[in-house]
Amino acid sequence: MILSQVFDSLNIGIIILDRDLKVEKWNRWMEAQSGIEEKQIAGTSIFEAFPDLNTPKFNRSCKSVLSFGNFCFFSQKLHKYLFPFKSKGYFETNFDFMQQSCAMGPLRDENNEVKFIFIYVHDVTEVASYEKKLKEMTMKDGLTGVYNRRYLETRMKEEYERHVRYDSPLSLVMLDIDHFKNVNDTYGHQCGDYILKAVAAGVGQSIRNVDCLARYGGEEFCCLLPETGIEAATMVAERFRKVIMDQEHTYDGNVIKVTISLGVAEVVEGINSAKILQKEADALLYQAKRQGRNKVVAMNQG
Repeated sequence: MILSQVFDSLNIGIIILDRDLKVEKWNRWMEAQSGIEEKQIAGTSIFEAFPDLNTPKFNRSCKSVLSFGNFCFFSQKLHKYLFPFKSKGYFETNFDFMQQSCAMGPLRDENNEVKFIFIYVHDVTEVASYEKKLKEMTMKDGLTGVYNRRYLETRMKEEYERHVRYDSPLSLVMLDIDHFKNVNDTYGHQCGDYILKAVAAGVGQSIRNVDCLARYGGEEFCCLLPETGIEAATMVAERFRKVIMDQEHTYDGNVIKVTISLGVAEVVEGINSAKILQKEADALLYQAKRQGRNKVVAMNQG
């Protein structure tokens, strides 16, 4: 009676399975998270209620516990979760499902024989969400929300190495807001920040998930385009230019329009590092500025 009360008062999930992986015990925490009462699930295979658990990894772990009395752990960083419980929403999180740290181990009888498996389920969504936000803070620009220069340089190096390994195309677009100093001088730096965020959002809505948009510094941005040759990259850059040119920004009663200049480079013979690729795109960007701004200049096309 006392043990049953303790079992149900724990703020973690506890499941006990028999040797056939049928549910012997299902505590109140599991009832609350799953919406399944113990009387509904007791005596049935755990796979009936949770068919996605029926994986080679989970079955091997159960066999190891039953045969050798081992303990098995399921890390949130590797497995995310065992049981697909929805995040409750009592704090801000980017996860659709509860992130879980889980383990299973043996329960022995008086003869030291393994008769049951216990599984505990610990909700670590809040910790995982906090860690994710901390990681993003080291990767993202605090003002615009796009990636920062340090992360971009890491990605550029990785993508260049992938290009070398697989001979896949790789391009880089560098862009700069035209006459941005005039915006700050005329309307103030808060307006300048507003324009920076708007430009980042406008460009960001035009890229793929595999692309990497970053604020390189000041009013300059870079967009890394894996698996993209110079022709396609030039089309992407032209799309960026038109999106920003067509935007109207209203700030403190003022309607403000800005344009961008862009340089586009691709890894070709002679560009033997990510750093050289960036220098080439930067030189083309400033060529676009010298040619009148609000313009795309691409490698071998300017």
